[in-house]
Amino acid sequence: MNPVTLRTAWLVFAQLCAATAIILAALAALDRLWPGILPNTNPAVATAPASVSAHAPHSGYAAAAALASPAVVSIYVSHNGDTPTQGSGLGSGVILSTSGYILTSHHVIETAQSVRVALADGRSFKAQIIGSDPDTDLAVLRIHANNLPALIFAPENSLKVGDFVLAIGNPFNMGQTVTLGIVSALQRKRLGLATYEAFIQTDAAINPGNSGGALIDTQGHLVGINSAIYSRTGGNQGIGFAIPAAMAQHVMSAIITQGGVTRGWIGVEIADLTPEMAETLGSTTGVVISGLLAGSPAERAGVLVGDIVLAIDQHPVKNAEQLMSQVSALTPGRPASLQVLRQKERLLIHLRVGKRPQRAPADEPAPPP
Repeated sequence: MNPVTLRTAWLVFAQLCAATAIILAALAALDRLWPGILPNTNPAVATAPASVSAHAPHSGYAAAAALASPAVVSIYVSHNGDTPTQGSGLGSGVILSTSGYILTSHHVIETAQSVRVALADGRSFKAQIIGSDPDTDLAVLRIHANNLPALIFAPENSLKVGDFVLAIGNPFNMGQTVTLGIVSALQRKRLGLATYEAFIQTDAAINPGNSGGALIDTQGHLVGINSAIYSRTGGNQGIGFAIPAAMAQHVMSAIITQGGVTRGWIGVEIADLTPEMAETLGSTTGVVISGLLAGSPAERAGVLVGDIVLAIDQHPVKNAEQLMSQVSALTPGRPASLQVLRQKERLLIHLRVGKRPQRAPADEPAPPP
Protein backbone atom coordinates (compact mmCIF):
# COMPACT_ATOMS: atom_id res chain seq x y z
CA MET A 1 0.00 0.00 0.00
CA ASN A 2 1.43 3.39 -1.03
CA PRO A 3 1.86 6.19 1.56
CA VAL A 4 -1.07 8.25 0.24
CA THR A 5 -3.51 5.34 0.57
CA LEU A 6 -2.23 4.48 4.06
CA ARG A 7 -2.64 8.09 5.25
CA THR A 8 -6.19 8.22 3.85
CA ALA A 9 -7.17 5.01 5.65
CA TRP A 10 -5.75 6.31 8.92
CA LEU A 11 -7.67 9.57 8.61
CA VAL A 12 -10.91 7.68 7.97
CA PHE A 13 -10.31 5.44 11.05
CA ALA A 14 -9.54 8.45 13.25
CA GLN A 15 -12.70 10.22 12.09
CA LEU A 16 -14.82 7.11 12.84
CA CYS A 17 -13.38 6.86 16.37
CA ALA A 18 -14.03 10.53 17.01
CA ALA A 19 -17.60 10.24 15.72
CA THR A 20 -18.20 7.15 17.91
CA ALA A 21 -16.89 8.98 20.97
CA ILE A 22 -19.16 11.95 20.25
CA ILE A 23 -22.20 9.67 19.85
CA LEU A 24 -21.45 7.79 23.09
CA ALA A 25 -20.97 11.04 24.98
CA ALA A 26 -24.26 12.33 23.63
CA LEU A 27 -26.08 9.12 24.64
CA ALA A 28 -24.55 9.28 28.12
CA ALA A 29 -25.78 12.84 28.49
CA LEU A 30 -29.26 11.81 27.36
CA ASP A 31 -29.30 8.95 29.90
CA ARG A 32 -28.44 11.37 32.68
CA LEU A 33 -31.24 13.69 31.64
CA TRP A 34 -33.73 10.85 31.14
CA PRO A 35 -32.63 7.83 33.26
CA GLY A 36 -33.61 4.47 31.83
CA ILE A 37 -33.75 5.67 28.20
CA LEU A 38 -30.89 3.29 27.36
CA PRO A 39 -31.14 -0.49 27.86
CA ASN A 40 -28.80 -2.10 30.39
CA THR A 41 -26.39 -4.21 28.37
CA ASN A 42 -23.86 -4.93 31.13
CA PRO A 43 -24.38 -8.57 32.19
CA ALA A 44 -22.56 -7.93 35.49
CA VAL A 45 -25.32 -5.55 36.66
CA ALA A 46 -28.26 -6.95 34.73
CA THR A 47 -31.60 -6.83 36.57
CA ALA A 48 -34.86 -8.61 35.88
CA PRO A 49 -37.68 -6.60 34.33
CA ALA A 50 -40.01 -5.00 36.89
CA SER A 51 -42.88 -7.24 35.78
CA VAL A 52 -40.82 -10.35 36.51
CA SER A 53 -39.56 -9.11 39.92
CA ALA A 54 -43.06 -8.19 41.05
CA HIS A 55 -44.32 -11.74 40.54
CA ALA A 56 -41.24 -13.74 41.50
CA PRO A 57 -41.92 -16.10 44.44
CA HIS A 58 -40.35 -15.16 47.80
CA SER A 59 -37.95 -17.62 49.33
CA GLY A 60 -38.21 -18.40 53.02
CA TYR A 61 -41.32 -17.84 55.12
CA ALA A 62 -42.39 -14.30 54.24
CA ALA A 63 -46.00 -15.42 53.63
CA ALA A 64 -46.29 -17.02 57.07
CA ALA A 65 -44.80 -13.97 58.77
CA ALA A 66 -47.05 -11.60 56.82
CA LEU A 67 -50.13 -13.64 57.80
CA ALA A 68 -49.33 -13.81 61.51
CA SER A 69 -47.58 -10.53 62.28
CA PRO A 70 -50.68 -8.26 62.27
CA ALA A 71 -52.17 -10.38 65.08
CA VAL A 72 -49.14 -10.06 67.39
CA VAL A 73 -49.27 -7.07 69.75
CA SER A 74 -46.99 -5.30 72.21
CA ILE A 75 -48.14 -4.99 75.82
CA TYR A 76 -47.38 -2.06 78.12
CA VAL A 77 -48.32 -2.01 81.80
CA SER A 78 -48.42 0.46 84.65
CA HIS A 79 -48.13 0.06 88.39
CA ASN A 80 -49.47 2.26 91.20
CA GLY A 81 -51.77 4.11 88.87
CA ASP A 82 -49.10 5.34 86.43
CA THR A 83 -50.04 5.58 82.77
CA PRO A 84 -48.61 2.81 80.55
CA THR A 85 -46.05 4.16 78.14
CA GLN A 86 -44.01 2.60 75.38
CA GLY A 87 -41.00 2.87 77.63
CA SER A 88 -42.49 0.33 80.02
CA GLY A 89 -43.12 -2.45 77.55
CA LEU A 90 -42.98 -5.82 79.24
CA GLY A 91 -44.14 -8.32 76.69
CA SER A 92 -46.19 -9.39 73.74
CA GLY A 93 -49.59 -10.90 73.08
CA VAL A 94 -51.58 -12.68 70.38
CA ILE A 95 -55.01 -11.68 69.08
CA LEU A 96 -57.08 -14.85 68.87
CA SER A 97 -60.54 -13.47 68.11
CA THR A 98 -61.72 -10.72 65.81
CA SER A 99 -63.70 -9.28 68.73
CA GLY A 100 -60.56 -8.47 70.74
CA TYR A 101 -59.53 -11.39 72.97
CA ILE A 102 -55.76 -11.53 73.42
CA LEU A 103 -53.65 -14.27 74.96
CA THR A 104 -50.42 -13.41 76.75
CA SER A 105 -48.22 -14.62 79.61
CA HIS A 106 -49.46 -14.33 83.19
CA HIS A 107 -46.11 -12.98 84.36
CA VAL A 108 -46.37 -10.09 81.87
CA ILE A 109 -49.49 -8.64 83.53
CA GLU A 110 -49.26 -10.26 86.96
CA THR A 111 -48.73 -7.06 88.98
CA ALA A 112 -50.21 -4.58 86.49
CA GLN A 113 -52.85 -2.08 87.53
CA SER A 114 -53.56 -1.04 83.94
CA VAL A 115 -52.59 -2.45 80.58
CA ARG A 116 -52.30 -0.92 77.12
CA VAL A 117 -51.98 -2.90 73.90
CA ALA A 118 -50.24 -1.58 70.78
CA LEU A 119 -51.20 -3.20 67.48
CA ALA A 120 -48.83 -3.77 64.60
CA ASP A 121 -50.71 -1.18 62.54
CA GLY A 122 -49.92 1.55 65.08
CA ARG A 123 -53.26 1.66 66.91
CA SER A 124 -53.29 1.54 70.70
CA PHE A 125 -56.04 0.38 73.08
CA LYS A 126 -56.59 0.16 76.81
CA ALA A 127 -56.99 -3.51 77.69
CA GLN A 128 -59.17 -5.27 80.25
CA ILE A 129 -57.67 -8.22 82.15
CA ILE A 130 -60.27 -10.97 81.76
CA GLY A 131 -58.40 -13.50 83.89
CA SER A 132 -55.18 -15.44 84.28
CA ASP A 133 -53.89 -18.87 85.18
CA PRO A 134 -50.60 -18.79 87.10
CA ASP A 135 -50.33 -22.59 86.99
CA THR A 136 -49.73 -22.45 83.21
CA ASP A 137 -48.45 -18.84 83.08
CA LEU A 138 -51.24 -17.68 80.75
CA ALA A 139 -53.57 -14.68 80.84
CA VAL A 140 -56.39 -13.31 78.72
CA LEU A 141 -56.92 -9.63 77.87
CA ARG A 142 -59.60 -7.92 75.84
CA ILE A 143 -59.65 -4.71 73.85
CA HIS A 144 -62.81 -3.07 72.56
CA ALA A 145 -62.39 -3.23 68.80
CA ASN A 146 -63.93 -5.20 65.97
CA ASN A 147 -62.71 -6.89 62.80
CA LEU A 148 -59.26 -7.41 64.26
CA PRO A 149 -56.66 -9.68 62.64
CA ALA A 150 -56.70 -12.99 64.52
CA LEU A 151 -54.37 -15.96 64.42
CA ILE A 152 -55.64 -19.48 63.77
CA PHE A 153 -54.61 -22.38 66.02
CA ALA A 154 -52.62 -25.10 64.27
CA PRO A 155 -54.13 -28.61 64.42
CA GLU A 156 -53.33 -30.38 67.68
CA ASN A 157 -50.29 -32.68 67.56
CA SER A 158 -49.28 -31.34 64.14
CA LEU A 159 -45.90 -30.10 65.40
CA LYS A 160 -42.88 -32.40 65.14
CA VAL A 161 -39.29 -32.17 66.32
CA GLY A 162 -37.25 -30.64 63.51
CA ASP A 163 -40.10 -28.53 62.08
CA PHE A 164 -39.31 -24.91 61.26
CA VAL A 165 -41.05 -22.34 63.48
CA LEU A 166 -41.07 -18.54 63.69
CA ALA A 167 -41.19 -16.52 66.92
CA ILE A 168 -42.89 -13.11 66.72
CA GLY A 169 -42.84 -10.53 69.48
CA ASN A 170 -41.34 -7.31 70.81
CA PRO A 171 -37.89 -8.21 72.22
CA PHE A 172 -36.23 -5.53 74.34
CA ASN A 173 -39.06 -3.16 73.29
CA MET A 174 -37.35 -2.76 69.89
CA GLY A 175 -40.56 -3.28 67.92
CA GLN A 176 -42.07 -6.29 66.25
CA THR A 177 -39.42 -8.85 65.34
CA VAL A 178 -39.56 -12.23 63.58
CA THR A 179 -36.96 -14.93 64.24
CA LEU A 180 -36.59 -18.41 62.75
CA GLY A 181 -35.59 -21.73 64.26
CA ILE A 182 -36.65 -25.33 64.59
CA VAL A 183 -38.54 -27.34 67.18
CA SER A 184 -35.75 -28.74 69.34
CA ALA A 185 -37.95 -30.87 71.62
CA LEU A 186 -41.55 -31.39 72.72
CA GLN A 187 -43.15 -32.04 76.12
CA ARG A 188 -40.32 -30.46 78.13
CA LYS A 189 -41.22 -30.78 81.81
CA ARG A 190 -39.77 -30.31 85.29
CA LEU A 191 -38.26 -26.97 84.35
CA GLY A 192 -39.72 -25.11 87.33
CA LEU A 193 -41.36 -22.53 85.07
CA ALA A 194 -44.99 -23.43 85.80
CA THR A 195 -47.03 -25.95 87.75
CA TYR A 196 -48.27 -27.71 84.62
CA GLU A 197 -45.56 -28.00 82.00
CA ALA A 198 -45.40 -29.52 78.52
CA PHE A 199 -43.22 -26.95 76.78
CA ILE A 200 -42.15 -26.74 73.17
CA GLN A 201 -38.39 -26.14 73.09
CA THR A 202 -37.07 -24.10 70.16
CA ASP A 203 -33.85 -22.42 69.07
CA ALA A 204 -35.74 -19.55 67.41
CA ALA A 205 -34.38 -16.45 69.15
CA ILE A 206 -36.60 -15.53 72.12
CA ASN A 207 -35.52 -12.62 74.31
CA PRO A 208 -37.02 -10.48 77.11
CA GLY A 209 -40.14 -8.88 75.70
CA ASN A 210 -41.05 -11.91 73.57
CA SER A 211 -43.08 -13.42 76.44
CA GLY A 212 -46.68 -13.86 75.38
CA GLY A 213 -45.85 -13.58 71.69
CA ALA A 214 -46.58 -16.09 68.96
CA LEU A 215 -44.72 -19.20 67.90
CA ILE A 216 -46.07 -20.09 64.45
CA ASP A 217 -45.56 -22.84 61.92
CA THR A 218 -44.60 -22.28 58.30
CA GLN A 219 -48.28 -21.90 57.39
CA GLY A 220 -48.65 -18.94 59.75
CA HIS A 221 -50.74 -20.87 62.29
CA LEU A 222 -50.24 -20.62 66.05
CA VAL A 223 -48.38 -23.56 67.59
CA GLY A 224 -47.36 -21.98 70.90
CA ILE A 225 -47.18 -18.96 73.20
CA ASN A 226 -43.59 -17.90 73.87
CA SER A 227 -43.00 -18.11 77.60
CA ALA A 228 -39.40 -18.30 78.79
CA ILE A 229 -35.75 -18.79 77.91
CA TYR A 230 -32.87 -20.70 79.40
CA SER A 231 -29.99 -18.27 79.68
CA ARG A 232 -26.90 -17.59 81.75
CA THR A 233 -26.72 -14.01 80.47
CA GLY A 234 -30.35 -12.91 80.29
CA GLY A 235 -30.33 -13.03 76.47
CA ASN A 236 -31.03 -15.69 73.89
CA GLN A 237 -28.74 -18.72 73.97
CA GLY A 238 -30.69 -20.95 71.63
CA ILE A 239 -33.00 -22.52 74.23
CA GLY A 240 -36.47 -21.03 74.41
CA PHE A 241 -39.77 -22.46 75.61
CA ALA A 242 -43.33 -22.00 74.40
CA ILE A 243 -46.64 -23.21 75.84
CA PRO A 244 -48.32 -25.58 73.34
CA ALA A 245 -51.28 -24.11 71.47
CA ALA A 246 -53.63 -26.89 72.62
CA MET A 247 -52.99 -26.08 76.29
CA ALA A 248 -53.26 -22.36 75.60
CA GLN A 249 -56.56 -22.80 73.79
CA HIS A 250 -58.04 -24.83 76.67
CA VAL A 251 -56.94 -22.28 79.27
CA MET A 252 -58.17 -19.33 77.22
CA SER A 253 -61.58 -20.93 76.69
CA ALA A 254 -61.95 -21.68 80.41
CA ILE A 255 -60.99 -18.14 81.43
CA ILE A 256 -63.44 -16.58 78.96
CA THR A 257 -66.38 -18.89 79.72
CA GLN A 258 -65.84 -19.61 83.43
CA GLY A 259 -63.60 -16.80 84.63
CA GLY A 260 -60.76 -19.21 85.32
CA VAL A 261 -59.53 -22.76 85.01
CA THR A 262 -61.22 -25.25 87.33
CA ARG A 263 -59.05 -28.20 88.35
CA GLY A 264 -59.53 -31.12 90.67
CA TRP A 265 -57.71 -31.26 94.02
CA ILE A 266 -57.27 -33.85 96.76
CA GLY A 267 -54.72 -32.05 98.97
CA VAL A 268 -51.65 -34.30 99.03
CA GLU A 269 -47.92 -33.74 98.82
CA ILE A 270 -46.29 -36.36 96.63
CA ALA A 271 -42.89 -37.65 95.56
CA ASP A 272 -41.57 -40.10 93.02
CA LEU A 273 -40.37 -43.42 94.38
CA THR A 274 -36.61 -43.70 94.81
CA PRO A 275 -34.95 -47.13 94.69
CA GLU A 276 -34.58 -47.00 98.46
CA MET A 277 -38.29 -46.17 98.91
CA ALA A 278 -39.27 -48.93 96.54
CA GLU A 279 -37.32 -51.49 98.52
CA THR A 280 -38.65 -50.26 101.86
CA LEU A 281 -42.28 -49.80 100.82
CA GLY A 282 -42.53 -52.85 98.61
CA SER A 283 -43.41 -51.33 95.24
CA THR A 284 -41.53 -50.28 92.11
CA THR A 285 -44.44 -48.32 90.65
CA GLY A 286 -46.70 -45.52 91.88
CA VAL A 287 -46.22 -42.28 93.80
CA VAL A 288 -45.64 -41.95 97.53
CA ILE A 289 -47.73 -39.62 99.72
CA SER A 290 -45.19 -37.43 101.53
CA GLY A 291 -47.66 -35.04 103.18
CA LEU A 292 -51.34 -34.24 103.68
CA LEU A 293 -53.12 -30.89 103.98
CA ALA A 294 -55.34 -30.64 107.04
CA GLY A 295 -59.00 -31.02 106.15
CA SER A 296 -58.23 -31.97 102.54
CA PRO A 297 -60.31 -34.56 100.65
CA ALA A 298 -57.50 -37.09 100.93
CA GLU A 299 -57.09 -36.66 104.69
CA ARG A 300 -60.84 -36.90 105.27
CA ALA A 301 -60.96 -40.10 103.20
CA GLY A 302 -58.26 -41.79 105.30
CA VAL A 303 -55.16 -41.47 103.08
CA LEU A 304 -51.95 -41.67 105.17
CA VAL A 305 -48.42 -40.39 104.72
CA GLY A 306 -46.37 -43.26 103.29
CA ASP A 307 -49.22 -44.66 101.18
CA ILE A 308 -48.24 -45.41 97.58
CA VAL A 309 -50.84 -44.34 95.03
CA LEU A 310 -50.99 -46.99 92.32
CA ALA A 311 -54.04 -45.78 90.37
CA ILE A 312 -56.79 -43.15 90.25
CA ASP A 313 -60.19 -44.32 89.04
CA GLN A 314 -58.43 -47.45 87.74
CA HIS A 315 -55.95 -45.41 85.68
CA PRO A 316 -52.38 -46.41 86.61
CA VAL A 317 -50.08 -43.79 88.10
CA LYS A 318 -46.45 -43.85 86.92
CA ASN A 319 -44.92 -40.72 88.46
CA ALA A 320 -45.69 -37.56 90.42
CA GLU A 321 -46.09 -35.45 87.32
CA GLN A 322 -48.69 -37.81 85.89
CA LEU A 323 -50.54 -37.92 89.20
CA MET A 324 -50.79 -34.11 89.20
CA SER A 325 -52.26 -34.15 85.69
CA GLN A 326 -54.71 -36.91 86.56
CA VAL A 327 -55.91 -35.14 89.69
CA SER A 328 -56.28 -31.80 87.90
CA ALA A 329 -58.49 -33.47 85.28
CA LEU A 330 -60.94 -34.70 87.94
CA THR A 331 -64.23 -32.83 88.32
CA PRO A 332 -64.61 -31.03 91.65
CA GLY A 333 -67.53 -32.38 93.68
CA ARG A 334 -67.45 -35.79 91.99
CA PRO A 335 -66.38 -39.06 93.68
CA ALA A 336 -63.07 -40.69 92.83
CA SER A 337 -61.18 -43.74 93.98
CA LEU A 338 -57.53 -44.20 94.86
CA GLN A 339 -55.84 -47.56 94.77
CA VAL A 340 -53.02 -47.42 97.31
CA LEU A 341 -50.41 -49.74 98.71
CA ARG A 342 -50.06 -49.51 102.51
CA GLN A 343 -47.57 -51.76 104.27
CA LYS A 344 -47.64 -54.05 101.22
CA GLU A 345 -51.44 -54.32 101.37
CA ARG A 346 -53.59 -52.98 98.51
CA LEU A 347 -56.51 -50.76 99.55
CA LEU A 348 -59.24 -48.91 97.65
CA ILE A 349 -60.00 -45.49 99.12
CA HIS A 350 -63.03 -43.45 98.02
CA LEU A 351 -63.05 -39.66 98.28
CA ARG A 352 -64.87 -36.62 96.95
CA VAL A 353 -62.74 -34.38 94.74
CA GLY A 354 -62.23 -30.77 95.82
CA LYS A 355 -61.50 -27.67 93.75
CA ARG A 356 -57.87 -26.70 93.39
CA PRO A 357 -57.19 -23.45 95.30
CA GLN A 358 -56.07 -20.44 93.29
CA ARG A 359 -52.52 -19.20 93.74
CA ALA A 360 -52.52 -15.81 95.42
CA PRO A 361 -49.42 -13.60 95.61
CA ALA A 362 -46.64 -14.01 93.07
CA ASP A 363 -44.23 -15.36 95.69
CA GLU A 364 -46.64 -17.94 97.08
CA PRO A 365 -45.82 -21.51 96.03
CA ALA A 366 -48.32 -23.51 94.04
CA PRO A 367 -50.69 -25.63 96.13
CA PRO A 368 -50.15 -29.39 95.99
CA PRO A 369 -52.51 -31.56 93.90
